[in-house]
Amino acid sequence: MKRVLVVDDHPVVRRGLRAMLESESWVSEVLEAATVADAVREAVAGQADVIAMDFALPDGDGIEATRRILAARPSCRIVMLTMSDDQDVVINALRAGAAGFVVKDDDPDVVIDALRTAGNGGVVLGPSVTASVLDGVGRAKELPAPFDRLTPREREIVGHLLSGEANAEIARHLTVSEKTIRNQLTAVFAKIGVTDRTQAVLRARDVGMPPAH
Repeated sequence: MKRVLVVDDHPVVRRGLRAMLESESWVSEVLEAATVADAVREAVAGQADVIAMDFALPDGDGIEATRRILAARPSCRIVMLTMSDDQDVVINALRAGAAGFVVKDDDPDVVIDALRTAGNGGVVLGPSVTASVLDGVGRAKELPAPFDRLTPREREIVGHLLSGEANAEIARHLTVSEKTIRNQLTAVFAKIGVTDRTQAVLRARDVGMPPAH
């Protein structure tokens, strides 16, 4: 039997899932947490086996919580609960070690089945997880640190840098504002430990990242 931790900042969601899980024969105990900090503490102290992890939490996100929990308790099986099947979230959740994801709009029985499957060692992937998304996970794992920390969109932006494009050109390609590109580049620079685009390009070339086509 499994100890299940439900992580969500909405009490109604937590209690609804708890009520369903407590009637399951494979569940021995249901724990609750509303924040990243609580989730890490409950997962370790409560020796959780399976975790239903909300993505948006008051003090961070479920992906960061997943990393922290698995670092302390590698045997945990974590299923991410998301509001949508955003591809970046899916890829980053899988990279962080999640055993899968379900969308909150899914039937509650689907969520329970996903948690049971994960607890039995399976991986639960939503129907929108395409081969290209899984390829993205594989490519991310092949990149050396610190480039393995970049999101798919951030890697795409670096690819445009390698092609010699200015911020305005990148913004046009990605159909976002130039300000958004500046903000995302700031995040990229921080993650890979550089201070400007020239250094970013040099480091990206060193690790073999390809330019955008």
